[in-house]
This record gives sequence, C-alpha cells and structure tokens, in this order.
Amino acid sequence: MRGFHQLLSFFLLGTTLSLGSPSTHSFKNRETIVAPRGWTRQTVAPADHIISLRIGLHQRNFDLLEKHLYEVSDPTHSRYGEHLSKEEVEDLVAPHSNSLSAVDEWLSEFNLKEDDIARSPAKDWVVLTIPVSLAEKMLNTKYYVWKHGKTGNELVRTTSYSLPSHLDSHIEVVQPTTMFGQFKPAKSMISILETVDTAVNTAISKVAQIITGGNSNLTVDASCNTTITVTCLQQIYNAVGYVPSNSTKNSIGITGYLEQFANIEDLQTFYVAQVPAAVNSSFKFESVAGGINDQSLTKAGSEANLDVQFAFGVAYPIPGTFWSTAGRPPFSADVRTLTNTNEPYGDWLDHVLGLPDPPHSISTSYGDDEQTVPKDYAKRVCAGLAQLGVRGVSVIFSSGDYGVGDGNSDPATQECITNDGLNNTRFIPAFPASCPYVTSVGGTEHIPEVAVSRFYSGGGFSSYFPRPPYQEIAVGGFLSTLPKGLYEGLFNRCGIPDVAAQGDRYRIRYRGRDVSIGGTSASSPAFTGFVALLNDARISVNKRPLGFLNPLLYTAGIAGLNDITSGSNPGCGTNGFNATTGWDPVTGLGTPNFKQLKEIVTSPFLLL
Repeated sequence: MRGFHQLLSFFLLGTTLSLGSPSTHSFKNRETIVAPRGWTRQTVAPADHIISLRIGLHQRNFDLLEKHLYEVSDPTHSRYGEHLSKEEVEDLVAPHSNSLSAVDEWLSEFNLKEDDIARSPAKDWVVLTIPVSLAEKMLNTKYYVWKHGKTGNELVRTTSYSLPSHLDSHIEVVQPTTMFGQFKPAKSMISILETVDTAVNTAISKVAQIITGGNSNLTVDASCNTTITVTCLQQIYNAVGYVPSNSTKNSIGITGYLEQFANIEDLQTFYVAQVPAAVNSSFKFESVAGGINDQSLTKAGSEANLDVQFAFGVAYPIPGTFWSTAGRPPFSADVRTLTNTNEPYGDWLDHVLGLPDPPHSISTSYGDDEQTVPKDYAKRVCAGLAQLGVRGVSVIFSSGDYGVGDGNSDPATQECITNDGLNNTRFIPAFPASCPYVTSVGGTEHIPEVAVSRFYSGGGFSSYFPRPPYQEIAVGGFLSTLPKGLYEGLFNRCGIPDVAAQGDRYRIRYRGRDVSIGGTSASSPAFTGFVALLNDARISVNKRPLGFLNPLLYTAGIAGLNDITSGSNPGCGTNGFNATTGWDPVTGLGTPNFKQLKEIVTSPFLLL
C-alpha cells in the first residue's frame, strides 16, 4: 500500500503528520473484556507501533451462502458438486453499498484515502496499516503492551473499543483489539525431535510384517510401528499401487506461517529416500503479505518441512503450492519497533480467496485455543473458510495436541480456565479446527491403529459454534453413551475432530539430517495428501473436486473410514474422552481407507 509507506516515512523522519481530527460522532462500545488469564498489562503501547487494523463489514447474504455450501456438499442433494464461482461467492457476501459508503466516509475523516486501504476480494474486509496513535483515535480506546507470564510473549492490545454509533449496523468486528491469542508456532503442534536409526528400521522391515486390522486387514511393513514413511501411509491406508495423473486440473496447498520455511534441498533428499519418482520435482511458492521462503539450510522449519514433504510426497505428481505468510508475533517492547505483531491468518485468507483457482485441497497445521480468539472474529474467519468450501476447496486443519486441554502443557498440569474473567473450568478446543466448515484431523499411532498417546490428540467440542446438521446423528450418538453428568458444564456443541490419521514418528528430512517428528500437524498434511488423490480419481472420470468434505464423510464416506476404538485424550486433570465405536472426540469418524473411499467418490451415484 503506497499510502502506508508514505506514512511510515514521515514517522521515521520525525515529521509532524496530521492523523485526522477526533470524530464528532457519539461512540458506542462494541466490546469490553477482562484481560485473559496469564496476561499482565505492562506499558502504554508505542505511538508509532504499526497495526494492520482489520475492519469486518456486515456480509449481506451469508445465510444463503451457507445454504449453497450444504447443498453442493451433500452427496444426496441434486446440486452435489455444483460449486460456486469466485464471482458468485463475492456477490453473496459483499457488503451493502450503504455500508461501504458509511465506512468510507468515516475513514475519510482521518485523512485516509483509497491508497491507504486494502480490501478483501468481496470488500467485506477493510485493512488499514496504521500507527497505534491513529487506531486509538478511530476506536476511542487506548492500546497497551501486554505480556504473557508463562510464555513471555508480548502483544499490543486493548480490552475495550468503541465505534461511532451510526456504524453499528455496518461493522461486525474490528481486530486486533481484544484478541489475545497466541497463533502457535511449530513446536506447540509438534512433539520432540529424535534421531532416526535408519539401519535398525531397515533391518526390521526386512524380517517382519503386521496386519492392520479394521475394515481392510492389510499387510503393513512392521517398521511402520516405529517410523512412518510415505510407503507406510500408502500401506496403512490402502493406496498401494495407485498412480495419480499429473493433471493441472488438480492441486494441493500447504500454508506456512511464523517464518517456517520449506527447504527444497531437504525435500529432494526426502524424495530420494521415500519418493524416488519425485526427485527433481518441487512445489510452487507464493508469497503472502511479503512472506519469504528462505533457502538457507539453517532456516529450514520443522513444521514446514514436515507439511510439504508428506503432503506432496503422498500426492505426487499432483501440483503443490506452498504459501509463506509474513507476520510474526510477538515483538519486544524493549526495542523501539515499527513491526506489525498481528496474527497473519487473515492475510492468507484474503489472498487465497482472491485466487481465481485456489488448490482443491489445503492443509493447515497451525491454530489457537478457541477461547483466545474473540467470538465475533472467529465467526468471520470461519465464514471466510466457508467461502472456500462452496468454491470446491477441501479445507483441512490439525485438531491440536495435548488432549482436551489448552495445548500448551502436560495434560496432568493444564489449567483449563475460561477466558471471560469468571475463571470457570472448561475443556479448551482449538480454532480454526472448531469451525464447522473445515475438516479437522486428529492423531493415531501404531498398527492396528489407536489414538496417539505420546502427546494426545486434540478433540472435544466447540464453545462458539453450534453443532452442524451433518453431525447430529454421529455426535448425538456418542453423547448418548456418556454416563449422565460426566464432565457436565465442561463442553458443548460442535464436535472435534472429524477424522484422523497417523500422527507420530514421521521420518522427515530437517536441516540435512533424518529426524522423527510427531503431532496432529503431521496428521493433517498426510490426510490432505489422500484427499488430493481422491480428487485425482474423480477428475479422471470427469467428476468435480470434492470441496467441503464433511457432509460426505458423515454419510456415504463412513464406509471408507477405519473406525478407531482404542485410546483417549486426557487433559485438564481428567481422563478426557475415549475412542469408541463410531464417532468420538478423539479420532472422529476414523482414518481413511483410500481404495474404499475412491470407490465411493467415483460412484455413478455421486452425479457430479
């Protein structure tokens, strides 16, 4: 944005610049919160600290868009597969012209011109990259530096903000204001690294095999009980021998954040060992908001390497895209800074919604504790994910680690306390995995498979989103089996996860060496790789990509999933939930059986 760079230059030169006059409008409080547990107010925020203020305008017809989403994703509906175009989606969610005019007039009061503003593709978000001093005038508030006692992270936030009263019906949300989430870097989703003894695993693989059990009773190399490779996943999930096409009609995407860089040298070495046919192939890189993909071997990210190696390794030769989104909270208040410390997820969502043809399946292994994301903002992000689904994109998230707790500590010592100042005990799900318009993936281990135990699969129930219609039978059935009063008051609503996949002891190449890595951040890209293969199978028989998966998975797709009935996800000082017959909030509906799913999704009964 040219206007931002001009504004920044004025501040750096110490030149006085008018930031607009205080509004003469009466203000209406939009939100006031109690500082979340663990955060302590430090100092007044530096006046020149830069914030990307995201203003969400009211979407006109989201209810209608949701209706379209469920119809085109329901395999029993006559419109199944009739995904909407980018233009059709934008027309549905675009704000009313009155809203656009009212907000633009308000912005002009602060000398903000069109060059100073970025807009989302549907114009339902307005983004202003401005100094704190201007944000305070616009929102009639005061920003402070806040520090988290356990992590040491620092954020620039406020606990209350207001808007001119006449904008109340036009604006749904403004952030960052009250959002104290800590968009988690790799290590919060990944268990410890271990050196892989390749010789031992190779020796084991030559002398032993095991049977998977479950629906398919497949023979699997015994080494897969200690190390997961692409070959292991193909064996466990019944995809051995399937050769996808190199059609440009199909595609798969991986998101990268927080300076997690996907190293191509490591990828090539990984391919030599695990996917020889893919050697000398790579992925398409796209920068979001100035994100880079530093190829210094010492800058390779364990999360990014895991994601691209297994998603693209399973899906090869389906074309892959890796996005790197700039933005790295937290910042240090001890250093004079003009750094934007916002979570970068909204920037990526704006970018991918602006693409005419986004990848058909996208995996994300990052998230937050749901309660740290303000509900109005979480709902708007979730609505953006619905826009992808109705366009034919399968949006897939890891469900988080450390069981039903906050994902930050040992399940035995977690403090699962509500973030509303009441300090009630409650299970804490992950977001965006809790959004009902995405597919969340839990973790399993071993053969036959059980719920992963080294860090525990994230799962439970959303506190923000109502149970979607496709979950009524499966989730309702699970709840009917719980002893009366068990965990009463600790959970409700939309169930997490939807499905699962192997989530531990993945062998990846990282900074020039073989290591073992785990977490549901491994489960999500692996599952997404198989979704890309299913899209390949559909495209090869002239069918459309699957798009939003859940209505299919909870109906016809159940027959293509391996039910996991052993294990649990303890946390918050409890035993959590148990994996059991049917859906459960540990492993969802189960893990994929590719051959059976392929038969289902290419069936002539699925018309499109």
